[in-house]
Amino acid sequence: MKLDSAVLSQKILEMSEGDEDFKVELTSAIHSGLLELRQQYSLGKEKADLDIIQQIRHKVKPTLAMFEFDELSESLQEGKQILESEGFGVNFESHFKDFTSKLDEVIQEVSSLKDAM
Repeated sequence: MKLDSAVLSQKILEMSEGDEDFKVELTSAIHSGLLELRQQYSLGKEKADLDIIQQIRHKVKPTLAMFEFDELSESLQEGKQILESEGFGVNFESHFKDFTSKLDEVIQEVSSLKDAM
């Protein structure tokens, strides 16, 4: 998965309306949210705790939509469907590996964008 950092950068620029401090803050907030998503999703899997996963999914869903992280949103939805129908089994394990791989790529892109500011 390749995040279009130009699109993300443009969205951040539009939202910050030229305010450099806010642009940096917003980018940092996106980065922090993605790191929290990785940490909480992993914790939920480790503990086989559906509530942890539901809470972080609910928390980040607006951010993912707002900044067009569509592949992450779709993957989260797939994970939700797997958990609801099968629970924490082999299919969720496979989903988890795929999701965290995509998430790590996005985190790296956002981190690069953040570092460039």
